[in-house]
Amino acid sequence: QVQLVESGGGLVQAGGSLRLSCVASGRIFSINAMGWYRQAPGKQRELVAALTSGGRSNYADSVKGRFTISRDNAKNTVYLQMNSLKPEDTAVYYCKADIVRAGLRSADYWGQGTQVTVSS
Repeated sequence: QVQLVESGGGLVQAGGSLRLSCVASGRIFSINAMGWYRQAPGKQRELVAALTSGGRSNYADSVKGRFTISRDNAKNTVYLQMNSLKPEDTAVYYCKADIVRAGLRSADYWGQGTQVTVSS
């Protein structure tokens, strides 16, 4: 079984910063891409940033230059550093990882989400 657990969300004023973390645990053989998604009330879940095991990243246009994704492969952890936060960044942030378990094909796993609220 595999679990993804996010942390680091909270309430911050506009212009502030937060750092999200997501740790994957369980019977993991390897992890391919890891990423962050977010879902605001009444909106669809959207990609925020993703990072391959080889270090290639991509970002949503709305967060480029403000957010940075990174990962520690030894710790099966992905981070999202969020700077210059705006009220429109308010959402539940979810971690997703493409995980290979021994003897199985890779599959996507999701965390439970962490709330980020940016006040104006």
